[in-house]
Amino acid sequence: MWNALSFAYVREALFIVAGALVIAGSAYGYRRWKLSRVTPEERERRRRTGLVARGKMGDATVTEFRGDLLFYSYSVRGVEYIASQDLTHLHEYLPADPLVLVGSVSVRYDPKNPANSIVLAEQWSGLRVPADTEEVKGSQSNVRSRK
Repeated sequence: MWNALSFAYVREALFIVAGALVIAGSAYGYRRWKLSRVTPEERERRRRTGLVARGKMGDATVTEFRGDLLFYSYSVRGVEYIASQDLTHLHEYLPADPLVLVGSVSVRYDPKNPANSIVLAEQWSGLRVPADTEEVKGSQSNVRSRK
C-alpha cells in the first residue's frame, strides 16, 4: 500500500514539473519570436538597401510630391510602371524646396521584379537636384554641424 501511494505522488509531481516546463518553454519561445520579428520600418530599410546593392538603374520622371509620398513613373523593357515611395524616414536627404524634385530622376529597380523600385535611399539618391539647390543644402548642413 505504501508503494502505491508513493507512486501516485511521484506521478503527480512529474505531471506538475512537466506542465511547468511546458509553460516556461512556451513563454520563452513566444518571447524569442516577438523579439525576432522585424518592424515594418526595418523591413522597408532592408528593401531599400537591397535595391541599392543589387538593383539596376534607369531613368524616371517624378510626377508629384505630396506630403511624404513621391510619385514617379519609369519604363523597363517597354512596360511602363507608375510607383510611389514613402519618404517619411528620408527627410534629411531631401532638398529644402521639394518642388525641385519634380522632373527627371534616376530609379533603382529589382531586375526580377521591376515594380519594386526606389528613387531615394540612405546610401543612394536618384534625385537630380540643381547645383545651386545642392550648394544651399550643403551650406545649411555645415551650419547645423557647427552648432
